[in-house]
Parts: sequence; structure tokens; C-alpha cells
Amino acid sequence: MSGTASGGRLPLAHPDRLSSEQRALYEEITGGPRAAGPQLFALTDPHGHLNGPFNAMLSSPRLGGALQALGSAIRYSSKLPPRVRESAILAVATVWDCAFERYAHEAVGRAAGLTEDELRALREGVDPGFADPFEHAAWSAVSTLATPGQELDDTWYAAARAALGEAILFELSTLVGYYATLALQLRLFGVPAPDATATDRPNQR
Repeated sequence: MSGTASGGRLPLAHPDRLSSEQRALYEEITGGPRAAGPQLFALTDPHGHLNGPFNAMLSSPRLGGALQALGSAIRYSSKLPPRVRESAILAVATVWDCAFERYAHEAVGRAAGLTEDELRALREGVDPGFADPFEHAAWSAVSTLATPGQELDDTWYAAARAALGEAILFELSTLVGYYATLALQLRLFGVPAPDATATDRPNQR
């Protein structure tokens, strides 16, 4: 899958004009685990500019490096099964109306086995009807965690812990925070999905 990057309100950082710190981060992103295996969404455009949230990370490479390392750990080092991880990311994308996260993770979700009906439900923010109780409990927990103002009382927590366990709840809450951060930054800098039209830009709300 290819696409032309847009930095939105930020200039696109050309790989030939990076500082040493920016170059190190650029190589971590383009040469790390995200670049291994099939390319389900484009990390760079044909000119080498970073797509999506990664171009913004170059603005502050030390903090950006820590942020991308957290994202890499969530994607490649967590205990979350791929379908659970991708449905959780897409649930966050729906809450934040984030075009880039939908663009990237619907592609990854398909590869992880999410059906078109499940992807449509996740896009619309409705129950995807997962038959697996663990998958459904994870989606329900993420939908609550990602939505501002939801009550996380002791009864809710006890049910979530019984269904998922403490380690998975920790990982899901970390995922929600990370992808909400990316969605906020994409909105702040007005970055659309590659090749998206102006109407696909995240809502300014």
C-alpha cells in the first residue's frame, strides 16, 4: 500500500536534511520492526518523507523516540493477540475520529483476521459482535477506557479484571493512551491519511 505523505501544518522533513538526532529516530522508525515483513501501510511516501504521526516525532526527536519506542512495544512486545490489539486501536480511532489510524490499522486488522463486517462495526462505534468472549471483553473495556467521562467504578473493574486479567488491562490502557496521544497530535497538526481528501481530515473539536 502506498500513499503520498502530508505533514498538515508541519513541513515534511526530508531524509537528506535531518539532524543527527532526527536521522537516528528516522532510522529507528524505518528500519525497526515496523519495516519488517509485509508493508500493510506505508511508513514513508515515495520521496522518503515519514507518513502520519512519525513526521511530527522528528520535531522533538528525544521525546519522539521515546514515544515511537512505546508504540513499537505495544505493537510487537505485548501479550495482546493481533485481533484484540487491532480492534482496540480501531476503537480508539473511532472515539477520536482519526483518519490516519483508520487508514493504517484497518489494513493491519484485515491481515490479523478482522472481517469487513467487524471493521465496519468498529468504524461506526457499535458492538462488533465478537464471538470470542475474551475479544468482546477487550473491545468493551477499550470502548469504556477511550471514552471521556466513563465511570470506572469497583464493579466495572472487578468484571473487567475477571474477564481479562490485570496484565491485559494494563496493556490495553497503555494502548488507549498511546493511540489517543497520536490522534491528538494528528489533529493538532492537521495530518490526514495519505491520499485523503480534505473531508477526511480529523475533526477539529
